Amino acid sequence: MSEQRVALVTGSSSGIGAAVARRLAAAGVRVIVNSARSVKAGQALADELPGGRYIQADVAVEADAKRLVAEAAAAFGRLDILVNSAGTTRFIPHDDLEAASPDVWRDIFDVNVIGVWQTITAAAPHLRAAPDGGGCVVNVSSQAGVRPGGSSIPYAVSKAAVNHMTKLLAKTMGPDVRVNAVAPGMIDTPWFDGLDGADKVKEQVAGAVPLGRVGRPEDIADAVYDLTRAAYVTGEVLLVDGGGHLL
Repeated sequence: MSEQRVALVTGSSSGIGAAVARRLAAAGVRVIVNSARSVKAGQALADELPGGRYIQADVAVEADAKRLVAEAAAAFGRLDILVNSAGTTRFIPHDDLEAASPDVWRDIFDVNVIGVWQTITAAAPHLRAAPDGGGCVVNVSSQAGVRPGGSSIPYAVSKAAVNHMTKLLAKTMGPDVRVNAVAPGMIDTPWFDGLDGADKVKEQVAGAVPLGRVGRPEDIADAVYDLTRAAYVTGEVLLVDGGGHLL
């Protein structure tokens, strides 16, 4: 499989998305970096990557999602890989039902579910045209979509929706396009900056999971890269949580 493939990584100005962009670029994949708001950081990362490009777009906005994919495909004349890393959340205790208002649900689902759908449907013709049947999608989900937990109930449900969408699209888009997901456990990213008690939560997770540490963005990036190359794998939701799902 040619390593001159082209990848669009949404939400890649920091955290997991940035690590994925760097991992793919290190393997010779040409990467389009994206963010909705962090333009300076996104452009800086693209400048760091060999042949990297940056496109600002909000995947929750249909016109933006379509433009993002069109510009990404035009940048190098092809699009082989789509990594849906853009996501959002709210930190709401699960027993605080009133705080999880309909507006919170809409905000989270617009990015985490509808945004994923919009980028995949826009990218589908390009991915189907990828040489040697190499088109693939990797969705960044969450352990919270597999077992009860996560930053809020709306977030967890949105990731459960992404997991099921992954399986449905794998069945629908094969054999031309493979669709998989990675489901991270707790990963040390900027998402937790400023969260009350974040250090204590990380310490508790590290002490509980079988592998004895909180995850790093690079752990997820390695898993994403492996799925972009696993030619006979589709419809999988790969837990990358240090064994946390075993607890």
